[in-house]
Amino acid sequence: MSQRLILWDIDGTLVRAGQVAADVFATAVEHAVGRHPGEHGVRMGGKTDPQIALEILASMGIETGHDHLPLVLGRLEAELAGAIDLMREVGTVLPGVAEVLARLHDDDDVTQTVLTGNTAANAATKLATFDLDIWLDLEIGAFGSDNADRLQLVPVAMERAAAQGHGPFEPDQVWVIGDTVHDLACARAAGVRCALVRTGARPYDLDDVDADAVLDDLSDVDSVVKLLTT
Repeated sequence: MSQRLILWDIDGTLVRAGQVAADVFATAVEHAVGRHPGEHGVRMGGKTDPQIALEILASMGIETGHDHLPLVLGRLEAELAGAIDLMREVGTVLPGVAEVLARLHDDDDVTQTVLTGNTAANAATKLATFDLDIWLDLEIGAFGSDNADRLQLVPVAMERAAAQGHGPFEPDQVWVIGDTVHDLACARAAGVRCALVRTGARPYDLDDVDADAVLDDLSDVDSVVKLLTT
């Protein structure tokens, strides 16, 4: 079997953290600009943390969002780190996730990490909260803190993997696993393969997409592992 690089999205794909993420974003924005964003209507799924922050600030009529971004993101990371117990209480690991990650981790031909809109700090917090970090090499991941444009993130992970002695990987050896059309666009921008799961907030968005696979969830562990490794 050839080598594989598996790039996992986090929110809606591996875990759900309930309302916590939205709440800490609102708190971080309020800390930075002195007022609560209220019902801003910004959809968070599939976007990077910097992108979400800028969209919330724009919804508040703040045209200088980039000036506030470092403070918002710093506060966001601190608030999320302080919400670990709450995330464990209201969040969940999605079906089949732990089993799939463990099986792939034990396969010497597979390297797996994350490709996520979360900043590196927020990704580490969420994965540690749900005890999933033990299966993933976060040193070679790609994060919203690397680039606010998710379309640019696959090459980041591929380059980091190569620098750590994994691969090199051809595009058809790389999988992006996510739950939104943004994950698919990210994969297609880099010419790599993509599997989507209908476990996110908007599963109906995945009807009639051209992903390599669309799954209800990851609960059929044998089939998921076979898909990603053959």
